[in-house]
Amino acid sequence: MTHDTARGNTRRTEQLQKSTLFKRYFQLDEYVLRHSLFEGGLSAPVTREVFERGHAAAVIPYDPDSDAVVFIEQFRTGAYAAGLDPWIVEFVAGIIDEGERPEDVARREAVEESGCQIGELVSIGKYLVSQGGSSETITLFCGRVDSRKISGIHGLNEEGEDIRPFVLPYSEACALLREGRITNLFTLAALQWLVLNRDELRAKWQ
Repeated sequence: MTHDTARGNTRRTEQLQKSTLFKRYFQLDEYVLRHSLFEGGLSAPVTREVFERGHAAAVIPYDPDSDAVVFIEQFRTGAYAAGLDPWIVEFVAGIIDEGERPEDVARREAVEESGCQIGELVSIGKYLVSQGGSSETITLFCGRVDSRKISGIHGLNEEGEDIRPFVLPYSEACALLREGRITNLFTLAALQWLVLNRDELRAKWQ
């Protein structure tokens, strides 16, 4: 496989072998690869494990009329295993099933996790989550909502979800950012995007 880099150079990757080491809800694959070197030529074969958990979509539910942001809070086992507070404040997100469009996932998960309907949807971008050991990407959006309708506890019982949505004025959402109280990167990145684009977004949606 060849890749065109940001500097216009063409680089090669040769896949020598691929095998699946583990597969249940998630999957662990082992790759044996050779790749182009900065000084020229190809590397010796390298063996790497890659965690396959699918791809995700996430959305910032933003209310331009109230200048408010909708967050969710839920228990996350990964945070518990890392020794962090396992009740994570984040934005709505979900795994993209085969054949689904990321924007459809964003709309579906907004209803399931916060009870809100997304109006106009703005694309932010597609990003790697942990490129050193996982193929997972997350596609980010910002969606227009009416935050006055947010209430209750949400989530799917069959998936063991217990999700609390809540609304913060934009200024208080920014305070979470400044105080380091956002502990997951996709929410951090999405909130920073909102800081950079809020004025333009409000002008567009009003």
